[in-house]
Amino acid sequence: MSQQHEHVRVAVIGSGFGGLGAAVRLRREGITDFVVLERADSVGGTWRDNSYPGCACDVPSHLYSFSFAPNPDWPRTFSGQEHIRAYLEHVADVFRLRPHIRLGHEVQMMRWDTDELRWEIETSRGRLTADVVVSATGPLSDPKVPEIPGLASFPGKVFHSARWDHDYDLRGKRVAMIGTGASAIQIVPSIQPEVERLTLFQRTAPWVMPRMDRRVTAAERWLHRQLPFTGTARRGLLWGIRELQVSAFTKRPNQLGLIESLAKANMAKSIKDPALRAKLTPSYRIGCKRILLSSDYYPALARPNVDVVASGLAEIRGSTLVAADGTETEADAVVFGTGFHVTDMPIAERVVGADGHTLAEAWKDGMESLRGATAAGFPNWMTIIGPNTGLGNSSMILMIESQLNYMADYMRQLNVLGGRVALGARPSAVGAWNRRVQERMKRTVWNTGGCTSWYLDASGRNTTIWPGTTGEFRRQTRGVDLSEYEVIRPPGTREAASGLVTEEAK
Repeated sequence: MSQQHEHVRVAVIGSGFGGLGAAVRLRREGITDFVVLERADSVGGTWRDNSYPGCACDVPSHLYSFSFAPNPDWPRTFSGQEHIRAYLEHVADVFRLRPHIRLGHEVQMMRWDTDELRWEIETSRGRLTADVVVSATGPLSDPKVPEIPGLASFPGKVFHSARWDHDYDLRGKRVAMIGTGASAIQIVPSIQPEVERLTLFQRTAPWVMPRMDRRVTAAERWLHRQLPFTGTARRGLLWGIRELQVSAFTKRPNQLGLIESLAKANMAKSIKDPALRAKLTPSYRIGCKRILLSSDYYPALARPNVDVVASGLAEIRGSTLVAADGTETEADAVVFGTGFHVTDMPIAERVVGADGHTLAEAWKDGMESLRGATAAGFPNWMTIIGPNTGLGNSSMILMIESQLNYMADYMRQLNVLGGRVALGARPSAVGAWNRRVQERMKRTVWNTGGCTSWYLDASGRNTTIWPGTTGEFRRQTRGVDLSEYEVIRPPGTREAASGLVTEEAK
């Protein structure tokens, strides 16, 4: 690539929690030669994109924030989208990240240059090169809309929950909500009072627990501002409770029966119609799919202007929606709450490694990485929220911070090695790590609970969730073990010739 293009030490892709966290950590490590490439016109990631009615987090506010950037002024125990987005904007300002952020720079392709040992990056605004790429695009960034016969000819309005059309007025409309995930159970009670008719297409019933949300009092906020250790203690308590819950999910799913009883009681309180209650009762072990939190979802479904179709959407004929069980519904608008490309992330098609293959090709049989961060054949490339780093019951910010520890040590190792150098994850190390993860996954509720969830890839492997505690993951990612990596020098250099570059054993 021509020398006229800008070169940086690190290129971070994305400006959500992962990308901004990486930027903060790089600065703390004394690295200021980096850019954050963001395709949108503002920071915030999924909390910028998801602005649908009722959008909020299902992890307590004091746990869903960076440990290095506590917020004593969360207004509610479970924060709404607007407050989380404002928090991320605040982080960008307080840690002086704005000069590093390139808005409107969508990454179109990244190619590893084996001669120069750097990444060639093509963006929608031009080219640059980087020694290291930190991909923080996130698994919840590209909406998934199922291929429904007749959808293209539907005469009404169609949009995904993550691309909400705020210019379209739902008042007085017949609205079809497709899906019953975390977004749908927030949207349904938010729009039910204003629409003429709301039809929920439910392919699989979710387990729903009460959402214990309330205002954080002025006295609590004052206390956390004046005595910061009280906020730290609150965070620690929330963390500890969730750590104690992990074994039920990962080792003893039968212990979740009590939680199922509580969820059924939550439903029975609002759903008096036995037929509707039967539709809404899941047939799988609680926890197999994400446990949802809502105190107004079931009351909304019991309202006279709401219909629940216990079947997925199969076809659209004009303005008529036809379910898999044959139920027909007339609609003016269709809202898809059908999730994201999680196990087939589009960014993987834009990363070309040392052997000329894309990351998508390398992951065609399932995503896998070393410690959730690095992939064999892609030197000096790492991902935040990579394969098997997701959680079923706690805060992803904990996992992100663990991966930032790993990233920081990765950069230190490169500095110690000195000169033009790269680290490539050994296929044997990646394989060993993933065999251990998948072996532990066999007894978890996500694999044994009797459901099909977005945690599983096309072949049925769980490549999404971490089968342990967040504390264990932090220990596993505290530092880089160089024995798991190949040290790569430029071809023909004295270091390469001396044997520092080793071929992976076949």
